[in-house]
Amino acid sequence: MGANNGKQYGSEGKGSSSISSDVSSSTDHTPTKAQKNVATSEDSDLSMRTLSTPSPALICPPNLPGFQNGRGSSTSSSSITGETVAMVHSPPPTRLTHPLIRLASKPQKEQASIDRLPDHSMVQIFSFLPTNQLCRCARVCRRWYNLAWDPRLWRTIRLTGETINVDRALKVLTRRLCQDTPNVCLMLETVTVSGCRRLTDRGLYTIAQCCPELRRLEVSGCYNISNEAVFDVVSLCPNLEHLDVSGCSKVTCISLTREASIKLSPLHGKQISIRYLDMTDCFVLEDEGLHTIAAHCTQLTHLYLRRCVRLTDEGLRYLVIYCASIKELSVSDCRFVSDFGLREIAKLESRLRYLSIAHCGRVTDVGIRYVAKYCSKLRYLNARGCEGITDHGVEYLAKNCTKLKSLDIGKCPLVSDTGLECLALNCFNLKRLSLKSCESITGQGLQIVAANCFDLQTLNVQDCEVSVEALRFVKRHCKRCVIEHTNPAFF
Repeated sequence: MGANNGKQYGSEGKGSSSISSDVSSSTDHTPTKAQKNVATSEDSDLSMRTLSTPSPALICPPNLPGFQNGRGSSTSSSSITGETVAMVHSPPPTRLTHPLIRLASKPQKEQASIDRLPDHSMVQIFSFLPTNQLCRCARVCRRWYNLAWDPRLWRTIRLTGETINVDRALKVLTRRLCQDTPNVCLMLETVTVSGCRRLTDRGLYTIAQCCPELRRLEVSGCYNISNEAVFDVVSLCPNLEHLDVSGCSKVTCISLTREASIKLSPLHGKQISIRYLDMTDCFVLEDEGLHTIAAHCTQLTHLYLRRCVRLTDEGLRYLVIYCASIKELSVSDCRFVSDFGLREIAKLESRLRYLSIAHCGRVTDVGIRYVAKYCSKLRYLNARGCEGITDHGVEYLAKNCTKLKSLDIGKCPLVSDTGLECLALNCFNLKRLSLKSCESITGQGLQIVAANCFDLQTLNVQDCEVSVEALRFVKRHCKRCVIEHTNPAFF
């Protein structure tokens, strides 16, 4: 694997030697009372065993308290820089004792209560630990080492932190998990490294090479990864269904590598099995990139394009042509999306259940009418900040989408009590309603909503001119409702 990484990226050419240096610099040796030659033999044996077989990774910053005592001390160069790295440790050694010394040794202490638990209970407890804590448990004793590396515990790798050397951590972890199945981590299905800003294409390439059964990948906020690394993952992980690249500003497209496209049979086509895709804050995504995504990811059901500010109505047209199964779609803060884009979205018809068009300033009642007419099973609509929406749009929405459960029309100054009345008389299942900064809303409209929507759970009337009596009326009729308000007289 190290050779492959070196060949691909050049700067990783010393992959195997870096692992060996980590091993030699951070391997723990428990002091014993044995003779000097015995201890020397034991140390050399451990060194040989560790070099030949990669052992588990401990992922934690070197300045933690656990690294200040004798058992956790490290002399690696990474300790000097203060960075968080993945370090390799050998299994806890078995204590060697001379027979004569054993006779004179003190009586053994009573077994700890946790050691009395059976293996299956210990594995269950370990299953709740994050990756770095699980690696620490592997250093306690030989039994915990074996239990901590139970394959059932390694369906998920979750790493967090801005200082962690994620590329090295993933390399060491995957190498250890590949011991029983060379070069392949058959059990690993989820990798979450959100917020790890030091993740680069090398780390994703390691995942792509070693994790063919990967189903979920979350790399949000990792802005150093590029299109090529993402292409490698989706090409070499055919079962990938969930991909979160939000905040990855260099990602402009999701597609197969050219080699993977050539190898596919004509019956399979050039498709990717991703169903959930979050590209929030991918600022450089354009219509052409969305066209490529739609053409390759035809099984998409959840797509989030928040703040992809370069997208226009043309990109939404491509999306609807190829991805007819979309249930949830967000184009919030896409300022170039207009009523024409909503006309294209409306072609998803009854399959669409969730739609967010918040702060799309070009949307008016016309676009809302298209959605309401064809997407009758809509459950959630966020139209906050769409100042072109009036009572007419709300009325048409209420009469056609009667199963609506959540509606946000905050900062829509043209919506008044008339629209609320129509909403209350048609959408009895409404649970969440946001009217924040709706200047035309009064207490009368709220009372009509409370008298008809008994299941209301959340109501936001911040910055609205609503009396205390109206708020108390809502509380009496909707006892489980949480009211968000800015009226200091109501509590």
